[in-house]
Amino acid sequence: MTTSDTETVCRRLVGRTAVITGAGSGIGLATARRLASEGANVVCADIDESAGKAAAEEVGGLFVKVDVTSPEEVEALFKTAFDTYGSVDIAFNNAGISPPDDDSILTTGLEAWKRVQDVNLTSVYLCCKAALPYMQRQGRGSIINTASFVAVMGAATSQISYTASKGGVLAMSRELGVQFAREGIRINALCPGPVNTPLLQELFAKDPERAARRLVHIPLGRFAEPTEIAAAVAFLASDDSSFINATDFLVDGGISGAYVTPL
Repeated sequence: MTTSDTETVCRRLVGRTAVITGAGSGIGLATARRLASEGANVVCADIDESAGKAAAEEVGGLFVKVDVTSPEEVEALFKTAFDTYGSVDIAFNNAGISPPDDDSILTTGLEAWKRVQDVNLTSVYLCCKAALPYMQRQGRGSIINTASFVAVMGAATSQISYTASKGGVLAMSRELGVQFAREGIRINALCPGPVNTPLLQELFAKDPERAARRLVHIPLGRFAEPTEIAAAVAFLASDDSSFINATDFLVDGGISGAYVTPL
């Protein structure tokens, strides 16, 4: 069965409301398409107005412009979702950055460190804090926070603040998953491997050696497609994952399990 066939057959999220940050491109856009195809009301949140609007129009959802580092804007995002659709069932806290000035700890400045922490970690804290009261009142909900395989592994090609932020997302997701489990709310950290997004394509087109250095560590021999990560989000959002909670959900092509890879 192909991915498109799966999207046609699976209707696990009919009537549920999903809030997706960073919905304008990459994993967020692929997930907006997938969750909408499964019947969800999708709220597409992005700081990029044109990309976010285009995503919402494509999936028949709602666009909300949001700076995920702003407590007021994040609270307004989830209130808008609830006021429009009557529930907040799924929160995919996915927005993040990986800027070039985040590098080795020896060269990364404090401003770059703080900027990445704000967008990648503090925003997840804010989104969870805003989503949880709606889910508590409902007695159900699924929160999926985008971490990374680098939350469980080290890399000699460091992006120190990015790595630290994703480790923080994983630890926070685990703790929240434990804290709110008996209220019917599941919270997991999605840990993707490298994904074939426009950002990655642009980065590696400029530096093929950098791409090759990473590809050699992936047993499957390729980067993930955004649709493959979106499928994992849809699973975690649905009742099919009803006993999966407080975990690092690795979708990494086997990187974290590999010592040497096939020739």
